[in-house]
Amino acid sequence: MYDCIMYRNNHSGAVLRRTCVKPCVHTDNCFVPTSEIIAVEETELNKKRHSTGKWQKMAKPHAFTVYYVKKARNHRWRCRDVTFWCADEYLCNQWIQALKELLEMQKCRPKQLLVYINPYGGKRQGKRIYEQKVAPLFSLASISTDVIVTEHANHAKDNLFEVNINKYDGVVCVGGDGMFSEVMHGLIGRMQKDSGIDQNNPKAPLVQCNIRIGIIPAGSTDCVCYSTVGISDPVTSALHIIIGDCQPLDVSSVHHNNTFLKYAVSLLGYGFYGDVLKDSEKKRWMGPMRYDYSGVKTFLSHHYYEGTISFQPAKHTLGSPRDKDSCRTGCYVCKESEQQLAEQRKKCGFKHEEDEEEWKVIKGKFLAINVVNMSCACPRSPKGLSPAAHLADGSADLILVRKCSRFDFLRYLVRHTNQHDQVCIPFGSELSRISFKVFNLPSTRTPGFFSVGLLSILLAPSLYIYSGLALSWVQNLAFAPVKLHIVGD
Repeated sequence: MYDCIMYRNNHSGAVLRRTCVKPCVHTDNCFVPTSEIIAVEETELNKKRHSTGKWQKMAKPHAFTVYYVKKARNHRWRCRDVTFWCADEYLCNQWIQALKELLEMQKCRPKQLLVYINPYGGKRQGKRIYEQKVAPLFSLASISTDVIVTEHANHAKDNLFEVNINKYDGVVCVGGDGMFSEVMHGLIGRMQKDSGIDQNNPKAPLVQCNIRIGIIPAGSTDCVCYSTVGISDPVTSALHIIIGDCQPLDVSSVHHNNTFLKYAVSLLGYGFYGDVLKDSEKKRWMGPMRYDYSGVKTFLSHHYYEGTISFQPAKHTLGSPRDKDSCRTGCYVCKESEQQLAEQRKKCGFKHEEDEEEWKVIKGKFLAINVVNMSCACPRSPKGLSPAAHLADGSADLILVRKCSRFDFLRYLVRHTNQHDQVCIPFGSELSRISFKVFNLPSTRTPGFFSVGLLSILLAPSLYIYSGLALSWVQNLAFAPVKLHIVGD
């Protein structure tokens, strides 16, 4: 049984205090700010409940229930509830009305959402996950939804070019990283089309999109969700969306011969990861196991790429890719880097100074060349490829793995699954924070495959990467001025 006491604070709104009454045992208190309240509902008291405990002392008790976010370990959130009761019906209604007014003041919360469900991603559980775990929470929070179950590849992307997106507060994708990529491409592309911006022009400043993107993880790896929320859990993600949480992200755009190809927010991989993705796309019928199969197959082939890498170290960012602290919401490094980059762009716009003195050149044979905008953490790799990569500092981390023995490369891959330094290994893995990069293959070398998140692109012999600040949100997507260029010979 619980005694529940409600306090009204003029500065932070209502705060709940729940005192657990147990004879001869100390009491526990629970305080909940209004920003974490999900919903308030009037509660009907049945006869059985009325006839027990303190309810019996009241002739006609009235009650209301407050649903709120309960934060557990490992970034996991759950929906909990507490019931308040009193004999005065007018007082009960007053509290209900006051709390609902406070919730209405939370302007960042969505009221109407467009939901895309990928029924084929991961273990094909997207539709069930949404209907059983997410939809009831959205209904509880009085969020209206229009649900579309995708039927083919790029269904969500194509639909976003046609639907009236102005009536929605956000777009939710239920699926994996590929589904998020579809929605991101659709939203950014729609905004540029409506504004008359040519996406094929790599130097064109993109128009900001204020419509939010929410991710309900139901894929194979769920890298974007795990790297931003800290856990791949549908209920946790749904609660973040309900209370209006947002997280900025850097976004990269890929161009080839002045033709736009793709956007990316996580991994830009050449070599091992690109080859794995290329092979795994042919085996989607295997589900998540296709990555294990293709990974072993590519590892045994031990294919390497010879070339020259030129890059410019990022100067506007704070911190180092060797830092021990991970990027979190409200990150100081991201905020300061954003300000410095904004000042830099006021002076020179989106042009990148290609000063020869600033370039660093590395020649060699490489098994993997990766550029990451985030840590790329996932359940299988809790720290990710670059644990100290920041989500919105306007730069990317360049990871080079030189040609080595299969045993040494296996040691590098195994490190992704533990807590050790991901790149501090003796056989020549290198990590740099960059703002611009070029990768040149010898003209006699067969072009490889370049992976963008979970998308593969045939890569020409020269690769150009620009990094900059992107004001975008996992649950609030804006524009992506980060430029990544693929230019053929």
